[in-house]
Amino acid sequence: MGESLHTVTTMPTARQLGCPFDPPKELIDAREHGPISRFPFPDGHQGWLITGYDLVRSVLADPRFSSRKELMRHHPLIDYGDIEVPPAPPGEFLLMDEPQHGRYRKPLVGKFTVRRMRLLTERVEQITAEHLDAMEKAGPPVDLVTAFAKPIPAIVICELLGVPYEDRGLFQENIDKFLGGEVSDEELIAAYTATQQYLAELVVAKRANPTDDVLSDLLDSDLTDEELQGMALILLSAGFDTTANMLALGTFALLQNPEQLAALRADPTLTDQAVEELLRYLSVAKQFHRVALEDVELGGHTITAGTTVILSLNTANRDPERFTDPHALNLRRQDGGHLAFSHGIHQCLGQQLARVEMRVALPALINRFPTLRLAVPADEVALRPETADIYGVKSLPVTWDV
Repeated sequence: MGESLHTVTTMPTARQLGCPFDPPKELIDAREHGPISRFPFPDGHQGWLITGYDLVRSVLADPRFSSRKELMRHHPLIDYGDIEVPPAPPGEFLLMDEPQHGRYRKPLVGKFTVRRMRLLTERVEQITAEHLDAMEKAGPPVDLVTAFAKPIPAIVICELLGVPYEDRGLFQENIDKFLGGEVSDEELIAAYTATQQYLAELVVAKRANPTDDVLSDLLDSDLTDEELQGMALILLSAGFDTTANMLALGTFALLQNPEQLAALRADPTLTDQAVEELLRYLSVAKQFHRVALEDVELGGHTITAGTTVILSLNTANRDPERFTDPHALNLRRQDGGHLAFSHGIHQCLGQQLARVEMRVALPALINRFPTLRLAVPADEVALRPETADIYGVKSLPVTWDV
């Protein structure tokens, strides 16, 4: 199957009409040709696109592939010419390798353990109930994104980090701008800068007046204010945007698979499995980039040093060699081990938090509103563009019988 090398000439910017949950057809086709394809970047750089589960997983765990921002010179959709990319700002550890990455991640690991996140369950239940009460009071129809999917993770992550409640609207708006894939470069930079500025002021305020939160806990380490600000930015954006999109898109997927929805309503013990299957099926963090630091043999090909590879997580999570009937949403699926939270040293730090939020919020929503359904035809639901870092819906109008 992998003998003749497939080339994907351009990165798809849209999904197939009527298939909002499936990866773009061009990527599924590429996986059918084999787990690795050639990808010529718009600036002429000859890179690779990896669509198979085993190869994606192996690259994510391989220190010979770098995440460093300054090496990410090639964009799959834009020719930036010869611009110099600066290293990631202090603290923004997602775009770093060891040992810098570990310096920032290690002090955080203990704050996001399974046990600590489970202790948060009661607070997540409270926040969820408040938003469902408000939805019921307002009456249908509502936009599930603004009424439910965004506020729950936003409040939780702001409370964890110690961001004042009244400031979270500003955050949501700015984070949406720099992760939503729809604003101009100028607007994106302005939103990013405004968030950095806000966090810089927040760190100074915490130094003067520490409170009971993750950011204040880190003050007695050797981390500088600038490093703390960068770490807070990563936690805020990752902790908010991904879960918000999983809650909204996950609800949409359940509404479009009524037999699966009915199974989840009927059997609460299915919740944990359902969450894992939705994570696999939707893969909202759909791709990552890595750069080879040396020549690496991969899937029978040599990836030369300095070459950029695109890792397609959403096709890896739909790989027929790894998952039975991969394009079906099956809440009773037994073959776990998805890559929705990535793998290796950059595996999502907040994955236990995301799980707690989904395990609480989704069953609470579908049980509170047994007749919940879309308020518009499915093909009229506004999707985020493929250019967004995180895939999802922009709005999800729903209704129910009163």
